[in-house]
Amino acid sequence: VQDAASGQDPRSRQDEGSQRCWKEEICRILGEIQAPLSPLLLRLCHWLLPKLLTRLFLSVQLHLGQLEMVLRAARTPEVPLVFLCSHQSQVDGLLLSFVLLSQGIGLPRVTVGAWPSPFLRSLLQRLGGIFLPSGMAQTLSNSDEGLPGAVLDVYIQEVLQSRQPLILFLEEPLASLQLADPARCWLLRVLRALRDGAVPDVLVVPVGIAYDVAP
Repeated sequence: VQDAASGQDPRSRQDEGSQRCWKEEICRILGEIQAPLSPLLLRLCHWLLPKLLTRLFLSVQLHLGQLEMVLRAARTPEVPLVFLCSHQSQVDGLLLSFVLLSQGIGLPRVTVGAWPSPFLRSLLQRLGGIFLPSGMAQTLSNSDEGLPGAVLDVYIQEVLQSRQPLILFLEEPLASLQLADPARCWLLRVLRALRDGAVPDVLVVPVGIAYDVAP
């Protein structure tokens, strides 16, 4: 992060005022990616979500044998879980978070696509959602990602090192079956964390989600 900041302004290493400005900018970018979790909202959501699911669906079915394999994988020391998921609706993230939390795997960090409402974005961040910083939208196909890319790299390294489960959606809902640009950006962060030795390994868990009728 310091290299990215000093690359944009070589004076920032010596100038105290520039360092303060860059720290404020880094905190702003980090605030766009995530927010502190809210225990109250998490408890409320954990109570409300089963009631919502019973209204939306007749049942939610899990493959118990595969779930047992995931539970065994979650007990592997020093190795984080990365869930690579198909994406059928905007309910997927809440549904997967509820399943993992109820099975004792822990609250995951869930990558979320673009939400037009700032209120919804803030709410999802408090529940574990993470977003690409605004500066990344224009640089998905550009190798020079600047300070937002550096902050995002370090953030994903911290998530993996703390062994928080990470959920990545590979496609956009109701879109063609191809790797979405945001998913490519998130996957690149995981690969860089492995390349740079931030974590020794990751356990990749493929997740398929299907609905009789997508909500």
